Amino acid sequence: MQPPDGPGFDFTRPPGEAALIPADSLSWCVFKNPVSLFIGGVTAVILELAEPGVRSGVWEHSSFRSDPVRRLQRTGLAAMVTVYGARSQAEAMIAGVVRAHGRVTGQTPAGQPYRANDPALLDWVQATATFGFAEAYHRYLRPLAEEEMDRLYAEALPAARLYGATGAPRSEAERQALFAAVAERLEPSPIVFEFLDLMRHAPALPAALRPFQVLLVRAAVEATPDWVRERLGLGPELGLRRWEYPLVRHACAAADRLLLPSAAPVRACLRLGLPADYLFR
Repeated sequence: MQPPDGPGFDFTRPPGEAALIPADSLSWCVFKNPVSLFIGGVTAVILELAEPGVRSGVWEHSSFRSDPVRRLQRTGLAAMVTVYGARSQAEAMIAGVVRAHGRVTGQTPAGQPYRANDPALLDWVQATATFGFAEAYHRYLRPLAEEEMDRLYAEALPAARLYGATGAPRSEAERQALFAAVAERLEPSPIVFEFLDLMRHAPALPAALRPFQVLLVRAAVEATPDWVRERLGLGPELGLRRWEYPLVRHACAAADRLLLPSAAPVRACLRLGLPADYLFR
């Protein structure tokens, strides 16, 4: 997740400094799984691109089309820093993102003005991100009780407030209410299909695993709420076949036991003086 042309980020420093989210949180367990994160991240972007203001901001002011892998790396690193990075470094990174968003303004194809720091758009992005990661974990790794879903939304609030998402959902019930309130704004777009095609073919995984990347994109479509899929025209042929579910679940289960010394969750544990396998016990 470290872009080769960007500054490196050391999750082991400063020693002893806590993150925005505590190490004993559910978020630290959920975000350590790279397979469910990939699935959930794609689900989140599908939902984001369904909203015209977010879609225009993302597609017109980012490198998704020209360099999707680098964009994925930067987005993934930002998520890791938000969850596992030392608080001072996470706050500095988020402040930089907010400043960059301040320059992102424009009009949708329908002529509606948008700005990236609009709290309503930020609330949607925050809600869809947490939903995507939670839903992928819930579907393909371990079912989460409603109380656990509530915990994930509550744990995301400190970072959400720093990003400017002042109305981000604090619970699963508030997430459902926000989705219902935004439903009428969601609309189909060829950009959603272009994004999915990019995710199928961008070299995000090693060449030998590239066919499996297509399967993960299908899993992400499957995790998108049925009513959103219907509105966007994402038919059943774009989701998982019945026989593919076990493959995705086995991959998520294997990834959940994969302790990589260089991974952000492991290095963050070391920063706090915790064992490297703290999250894998």
